[in-house]
Amino acid sequence: MADPMRIRAQAAGDKTTVRVLMSHEMETGQRKDSAGKTIPAWFIQEVTASHNGNPVMTAQWGPSVAKNPFLQFTVKGAKAGDKIAITWKDNKGDSRTDEATVS
Repeated sequence: MADPMRIRAQAAGDKTTVRVLMSHEMETGQRKDSAGKTIPAWFIQEVTASHNGNPVMTAQWGPSVAKNPFLQFTVKGAKAGDKIAITWKDNKGDSRTDEATVS
């Protein structure tokens, strides 16, 4: 299983900025190893975010996203103490969910 995501959610007024650093290799399927064999594609396909269990964002990604991707977005109405959960799913069926508390 992948390493935990680093999530920071900071409220400022009625908006909360969420920053997420995900740990994932993100292979495009176009690189070759030292023996000349193509390295199979392995990348995050879907990222979802929820605020206190209610979905607030969904993103569809492809193989061109960089290794260990960073994502930032804003949520309206989140207050200190609320929960923000991030889930990603990759093309091999792996997934990870992590949660942070708004500060």
